[in-house]
Amino acid sequence: MINRAVEFAKHNSPNSLRVKARRAQMEARNARMRLTVPVVERSEFDNIFHCTVRKTGSQWIKALFSDPAVYRHCGLLPYDPRFYSGGATAPVPAGRVGLAIFLSHKRFEAVPKAGSYRAFFVIRDPRDVVVSSYFSLRNSHAPMGDIPQARKALQELPKKEGMLYVIDRLRDKKQFAQMRSWGVAPSDETFRLFRYEDLTGERQTEEVDQLMRHCGITLPPAELEALLTRYSFTKMKKSKETPGRISHYRKGASGDWRNHFDDDIYAAYTAAAGDLAEILGYPARDEERNGQESAAR
Repeated sequence: MINRAVEFAKHNSPNSLRVKARRAQMEARNARMRLTVPVVERSEFDNIFHCTVRKTGSQWIKALFSDPAVYRHCGLLPYDPRFYSGGATAPVPAGRVGLAIFLSHKRFEAVPKAGSYRAFFVIRDPRDVVVSSYFSLRNSHAPMGDIPQARKALQELPKKEGMLYVIDRLRDKKQFAQMRSWGVAPSDETFRLFRYEDLTGERQTEEVDQLMRHCGITLPPAELEALLTRYSFTKMKKSKETPGRISHYRKGASGDWRNHFDDDIYAAYTAAAGDLAEILGYPARDEERNGQESAAR
């Protein structure tokens, strides 16, 4: 009943009430976890920071690090700075995992830290980010901020013009620039880049284990497997489905952009993002074409 009420508030209340509802839900959940989940080992770090941009599995990562099994093996409680005063640029209290921090590397470096920490940034092929953003904005994202206006525009536009609209939106909101800032950041033991495609792909168990170990968390194999089963994209999608609503969890396949980009869309993407895909380690469009032609021979 409480979760249904919070979900209703999330989608139908003004932003200020929505933030209060989400903060209350998180604090209540953390209080229960403190009382009911024994900590068997504590992280050597005072904080963990999950840095990212939208459409890179941020809600899925948030679910993993909010699970009692992870708390049991690190003693760090989940904390979403968006629901607190100061937001993403305010210090995260010691003993917390700062989740879904949407900042450039430079701005993150300027955020005061409570002590020792580990950070990670989740990257994704920015061309797939465009496609995922299009479908999310058009169909499923909670109607907060300026999303209702974007949704109205996208539902009135043909898909091609809608993709161009989304590319301009991502450029204007500095999302391409944020991804680039982490991709070119100097190597540092305090943070590491992880690819969305690896965290959700065939070697998911090994990749998530590396992510956890980077954060000072060691989950026994059976607990890690159970954690990933609990938060499979299929289960998360079904749990969010209600009559008349499209689930927010659309796990697009890697390289899905090839099904949606034509030459005009790719030119607009390149004008907005430049060589971002290549900077992040993804193949250029010509490289993919050449590889496909070679495979076909």
